[in-house]
Amino acid sequence: MSKNIERKNTVMADYLDRIGAGKVLLTKEPFSYDWTPPELVGRNAQLDELASMFMGIENHSVSCRAIITGNVGSGKTVLTHRFGIDLSSKLEGRRKIVLSHVNCRNHPSTSQVLQQIALSLDSRHPERGFSSGEIVQSIRRNLKAHDSHLLLVLDEVDILVRRDSSDLIYKLLRIDEGQDEWGSVSLILVSQDTTLFNLFERAIKSRLGGSAVLVLPPYDADELIGIAKQRYEVACRPGTVGEETLAKIGRFAAEAGGDARLAIELLETAVRRAEKAGRGDVLADDVRPSTRRAATIEPSQVHELSKHQKLVLLGICRRLKKAEEITSGDARKLYELVCEEHSSKPRGYTTFWKHMKHLAAEGLIESRTASSTQGRGRTQYVTMTNTAPAALESRIERDLLHA
Repeated sequence: MSKNIERKNTVMADYLDRIGAGKVLLTKEPFSYDWTPPELVGRNAQLDELASMFMGIENHSVSCRAIITGNVGSGKTVLTHRFGIDLSSKLEGRRKIVLSHVNCRNHPSTSQVLQQIALSLDSRHPERGFSSGEIVQSIRRNLKAHDSHLLLVLDEVDILVRRDSSDLIYKLLRIDEGQDEWGSVSLILVSQDTTLFNLFERAIKSRLGGSAVLVLPPYDADELIGIAKQRYEVACRPGTVGEETLAKIGRFAAEAGGDARLAIELLETAVRRAEKAGRGDVLADDVRPSTRRAATIEPSQVHELSKHQKLVLLGICRRLKKAEEITSGDARKLYELVCEEHSSKPRGYTTFWKHMKHLAAEGLIESRTASSTQGRGRTQYVTMTNTAPAALESRIERDLLHA
């Protein structure tokens, strides 16, 4: 009896054999958007420009500012990561640079941003009990005590400004006023919104300076091929991804607006397909989802949706960035989570299904019905083939912010 059970369990676990098989994949880390390569493809000119904005930073009394804007997938975040690491290394022995990168989408209020900055300087910093002004001065005291200079990157900062005003930016720009020493904090403000500079009050514009704005252009096909190749060479076994496959990734990512995130997503999906098939090479045919994800969604299609139709679609986009399809039940749960995030009461099931049908009629999602893997019923599966979920997600979130 026990032998039969053991044999049955062994058979049931066979499907897990592909995990760790690694015929193509060595490590998934380079497929993460947060992975910072040693060199950036197609961004040398922008790094040079950013460095020029930080001239004199080796002087202990100097602080610098920069504003970086660009579309989704234009390399804003990786550029700031690479610059911060290189700057810290360059100034080693001359000036101690402390890097703090805060994503304002995850921490959209002044108090949350300040808490993240304080924790980057002191992991024991208490979570409550201090006003914003007190935390700002605590940050300055910490920097002075350790003879450090803070390079603060506020990513997706437009979310903070629209939700919680630009008061924090003003405080950080004035952190040294009334003090004997200057040069505590340098700021890099990052946003998809090319009009970010116009959101600030005149006093902040004056301190930032209009010449401190760096706009990143979309990547072209050759640069996207280079990005995919760079990630493949670190993530996969040598010779497993050919030039034809990389060229197809670059071509479709370029047609979708020059989005490096899409190129990385397409590469990861293609590798997964090859591994699933048990092959040790990634073929151009493995990139076939990219032929369906060319950007064919017009901005007006998103803009004209109702708020709750956008919330339904937002939840679906977030999951489809990492999965090829989801069940309609999962779509409902994701919608409820997004409603909670946006302080909105979820609509009932009937209305939810009407929204789903409308999204399908607009070509924003596609659905299919198949036998359920659990029980005897039928399950509806949702996918997205007309655009990249990450790009559509950003468009919806910008619309919701402006609503």
